[in-house]
Amino acid sequence: MGITEEVYDFIIIGAGSAGAVLANRLSANGRAKVLLLEAGKRSNLWTRIPIGFGRLIENPAANWCYSAEPEANTNGRRMPVPRGKLLGGSSAINGMIFVRGQALDYDTWAQLGNRGWSYREVLPFFQKMENFDGGEEEYRGRSGPLKVTEIPEVEPLYQAILDAGQQAGLPFNSDYNGASQEGISISQTTIAKGRRQSTAHCYLEPAKTRTNLKIISEALAERLLFEGSRCVGVSYLNKGTIHQARAGREVIVSAGSVKSPQLLELSGIGQASRLRNLGIEVVNDLAGVGENLRDHYAPRMRWRVGARGFTYNDKARGLGMVREAFKFFFKRTGLLGLPAAPVRAFFRTREGLETPDACIGWFPLLVAPGYRIDDQSGITTFTHPLRSESVGSIHIASDDTTVQPEINFNFLSSPPDAEITLSGIRMTRAIMGMPALRQLQVQEIFPDPGLQGDDELMAWVKQTAETTYHPVGTCKMGSDPMAVVDERLRVRGVTGLRVADASIMPTLSSGNTNAPSIMIGEKASDMILADAA
Repeated sequence: MGITEEVYDFIIIGAGSAGAVLANRLSANGRAKVLLLEAGKRSNLWTRIPIGFGRLIENPAANWCYSAEPEANTNGRRMPVPRGKLLGGSSAINGMIFVRGQALDYDTWAQLGNRGWSYREVLPFFQKMENFDGGEEEYRGRSGPLKVTEIPEVEPLYQAILDAGQQAGLPFNSDYNGASQEGISISQTTIAKGRRQSTAHCYLEPAKTRTNLKIISEALAERLLFEGSRCVGVSYLNKGTIHQARAGREVIVSAGSVKSPQLLELSGIGQASRLRNLGIEVVNDLAGVGENLRDHYAPRMRWRVGARGFTYNDKARGLGMVREAFKFFFKRTGLLGLPAAPVRAFFRTREGLETPDACIGWFPLLVAPGYRIDDQSGITTFTHPLRSESVGSIHIASDDTTVQPEINFNFLSSPPDAEITLSGIRMTRAIMGMPALRQLQVQEIFPDPGLQGDDELMAWVKQTAETTYHPVGTCKMGSDPMAVVDERLRVRGVTGLRVADASIMPTLSSGNTNAPSIMIGEKASDMILADAA
């Protein structure tokens, strides 16, 4: 195979939640020549319909379909770790829930030595990216490319859950992305007029005709190219041909929390002994690459609803699915327009906390194996700590870029995570037992309601819980010896190279990670353009 070579100002590796943003912003002035590489295909039909996320979660045509290594605290299971593999990355396959997190999250990043990342400093970038009609002007953006919406139709079941949450002592919160996150709320979503608002749709579609932006799909980055300690480009495989693209200014790795550390290690940046054992020449001995992996580990509870006609198990049964299809195509509502959890609650598990430390999400149906609608009518709930302290790792096991790295979450290794999880289960049970839901004849079916003790419940958690698909932290930002990038996202010890995606988060944000990842893309773009001026 021959090797071809092209020259650009900026090369972006990964067209996901952050990478698509970078491609749009860095090419906007028309002067910089920008290359965007994406390992996956350009699109998938199921990304257009919101409920299509159920068809994408295990689909290798749009998903890397990773799996975690067996662990004691997952009962030896190889848990799925889905990651988007197409334009838009995981924003094209996720559950479309929009959660910024708490001010505390970003203030913590700043307190760890990352100047410029406090909540007040990142807020303008959240505002810049979003177009949202509600909330207070002080906190929300009105004219950004990403359309954020509230669920257009509050179903009677949703209202019953909201009422039950308030009966259990939680306040109703009309905007958990505003001044305060605490309370029970209808979810905000990245859905507009029945269409998923992925970064491919919101950022790449408007930019794709620019002559200074080249987007190449099915382009697998194999190695970063170095001259001494300076990153000068990337070698990638596209349609059976190896290409080398050179960057006159910078290479930005935005491949996500799994692929970004993998690419750094394959390119000689990481723990020197690990790399040498695999026959990889060391460019920079950087101990933190692949460390600091964090995610939300969440047990799913199942609840039977005896009253008929309230869940989508009833509404979509038989000819009901035809009615749901018509409802979606004419009104853009109903089952086909659902996000992953239309109702959610953020709450404190103990007195003395300043902000919520746990959440609960509600999905208005039961799902059978293979993501089929269950014959039984019911509700699925999940709960997890917001800022998990358990830390794992992602490391390559081979010098072959096509071999999946080893993913070790080390879930529940931090005792507070287990305590908060148990508190979340008990809060879920309390809410589901309130009068507003008792009148719908709600009964717990999984786990067995007889499981009450901490040990019993924790055994069930280890046997059944799943990740909520929010991996972060594997190229963390900071100034300590384990930091991979500095506060301007420059890889330590080399030049011409940055990482900009969820992997740079030093700690988990309080909720879904898509919105913070897009914010990182916006802020990174601003810093790169400022440094290039």
